[in-house]
Amino acid sequence: MNEIEIVAAFITALNAAEIPHMIVGSLSSNAYGIERSTKDADFVVQLGSIPLRKLLEYLPPGFHIEPQIGFETITSSTRYRVRYQPLAFLIELFEVNDEPYDATRFQRRIATTYGGQKSFLPRPEDVVVTKLRWSRGGKSRAKDVDDVRNVLAVQGDALDLTYIRHWCDQHGTRELFEQLWTERVRLPETEPPV
Repeated sequence: MNEIEIVAAFITALNAAEIPHMIVGSLSSNAYGIERSTKDADFVVQLGSIPLRKLLEYLPPGFHIEPQIGFETITSSTRYRVRYQPLAFLIELFEVNDEPYDATRFQRRIATTYGGQKSFLPRPEDVVVTKLRWSRGGKSRAKDVDDVRNVLAVQGDALDLTYIRHWCDQHGTRELFEQLWTERVRLPETEPPV
């Protein structure tokens, strides 16, 4: 399997297990901005009472759920890791929590397809807000700022700036957003994805 097929197989399993989800991370910024390569896939999931191991019933051979559960400090989410061993491809799952922004962006998600499978994406405004939030995580997250630049360049005036500014104020990223918004350059002959 290639990377698209791996992610599509994982989405198929999420759907079969009836686990609400949305694609986040670089795959979501690729959908609204300028595509870049990635070596992993990120999802927000709403497990509820469904055990994560249920996914194994629907995944093809080669997928392995790591036993160690993590905690993501920026969003206060529980994190799970699934690997597709033949390619060492990593899938990270972040469980949606009750934090106002996390719950809001999950409720706002929109239907899409990936690799022919029904899935969901955050809205472009939520990609911007989340990537800016991650950029303050203390690690070298320049790629998140670049992803925001690319989404702003492609989506431009179609974005709901009031919504973005509201959540950037909450997360302490408003100054960075305004800088990137002022610096943005509309790309020629680029159309938003359908």
